[in-house]
Amino acid sequence: MTVAEKIGQMSQIERENATADVVKEFFIGSVLSGGGSVPATNATPEAWVRMVNEMQRGALSTRLGIPMLYGIDAVHGHGNVYRATIFPHNVGLGCTRDPELAKKIGAAVALEVRATGIPYVFAPCMAVCRDPRWGRCYESFSEDTKLVQQMASVISGFQGEIPAGGRRGAPYVAAGQRNVAACSKHYVGDGGTAGGANEGDTAATFHDLLSVHMPPYYSAVAQGVSTVMVSFSSWNGAKMHANRFLITDFLKTTLRFRGFVISDWGGIERITTPKGADYMLSVKLAIMAGIDMIMIPYTYTEFIDDLSTLVQNGTIPMSRIDDAVRRILRVKFTMGLFENPYADFSLAGELGKQEHRDLAREAVRKSLVLLKNGKAGEKPLLPLPKNAGSILVAGSHAHDLGNQCGGWTITWQGVAGNNLTTGTTILDGIKHAVGHGTDVVYSENPDAGFMRQNKARFDYAVVVVGEPPYAESFGDNLNLTVPAPGPSVIRDVCGSVRCAVVLVSGRPLVVEPYMDAIDALVAAWLPGTEGQGVLDCIAPENDVMDKTQS
Repeated sequence: MTVAEKIGQMSQIERENATADVVKEFFIGSVLSGGGSVPATNATPEAWVRMVNEMQRGALSTRLGIPMLYGIDAVHGHGNVYRATIFPHNVGLGCTRDPELAKKIGAAVALEVRATGIPYVFAPCMAVCRDPRWGRCYESFSEDTKLVQQMASVISGFQGEIPAGGRRGAPYVAAGQRNVAACSKHYVGDGGTAGGANEGDTAATFHDLLSVHMPPYYSAVAQGVSTVMVSFSSWNGAKMHANRFLITDFLKTTLRFRGFVISDWGGIERITTPKGADYMLSVKLAIMAGIDMIMIPYTYTEFIDDLSTLVQNGTIPMSRIDDAVRRILRVKFTMGLFENPYADFSLAGELGKQEHRDLAREAVRKSLVLLKNGKAGEKPLLPLPKNAGSILVAGSHAHDLGNQCGGWTITWQGVAGNNLTTGTTILDGIKHAVGHGTDVVYSENPDAGFMRQNKARFDYAVVVVGEPPYAESFGDNLNLTVPAPGPSVIRDVCGSVRCAVVLVSGRPLVVEPYMDAIDALVAAWLPGTEGQGVLDCIAPENDVMDKTQS
């Protein structure tokens, strides 16, 4: 391979730039879709496949014909794609404490991703979130290191079960085209930053880092995870993207990880302060730290030029470049990309199919956390009576798929509303669950006047409130209160009629001010598209509960 061909393999660029001609000219090794980056609004699986195959045509027309690897975020289902099944975010899956369920979800997501011609996902997040003020806390399975380790079983769902006796640390993806290469992220300590600041600094001894934040990566490597993504964050002031000790000496040498290490989105630019102040220095530090593939969505020509210069002048030895390319090719060979570089339409029916939606509904049901059920001296309100005369459903999150799904859904940040994808809202679930003679009245934000006039009308109320969608730094929050108008809806409704409050959020929120007024309180986290699962728990049908208990 020439130097240009090697450096091309180390480059991952954004879909927007990745024409077949660009992929061919620069020998591009990988392409990605960032959050919300799609071939067209509401694109079909077939449209995705055609897009990926066109880029692949450029890669295969090069001298060596090395196939391009396409990657996408699929952190709670194939979130970029219209009509995909959106599963609960990891914070909810952690509450199921069910590693087998996580593995099944991984396998379902792999099929939906493959349905669009994509063989690589930037998941799962192996962060141990120690501070809920962090805007990515919902991407973490738990603050409990051991539970995060257990839920790493999702990797075997994505990639397939590693055979007994497999080489330790070697990447593994099952034969065929029903699995995807996985990516454990963000290495390491991203969930431990001071004050929960995204991309912040994790101040910890090496012993603390090893005992709290590193163990999930032991589990990931043991399961043959194909890639590891480096964190934007720092450890004791040192940027992870430049940390040779933790990337090369520990991950690659001590843990014997044989897959490839990838940067985060524009991660090398953040090595310097201000960002991008000395790009060539950033390239040198990142590559010498042991990062093999660089996610350079838009600055790929500058990266390729600077890395070429650093190799030609001897600053970066060819042995480091060869190690990176060897790892990248190892993953491509392992996943069968050379044998089957092109995708087809045969799996299109897997996207959003009912079996996957039923699995997501089960995950929602198992993820709910009951925080209160009944005031002192009174009967519990849950399970909700199904044959009431009239019930009120209120709150900003009762009938809103976007709020229900949260960030990383259709767009990077997520968006409120019911026109972004398909699914079942909690209100839909309530209407389905109650008896035919029950009148369900929906009012998103009923005020005190409405409640005074109608309090005698309702047998009880269900109030669904929570956080708006967010992702990454946009979700950093120093107070963790229930956002407006949630508090006023709780006070007005629950002060007038018996009420169950369902809290939809990516982390624990402060609820103490409202507890005296609330009869029942359920944390539903970010349940995704299958809102019926909430009702399966708080207003269950007998057959559903029998299946759960069995």
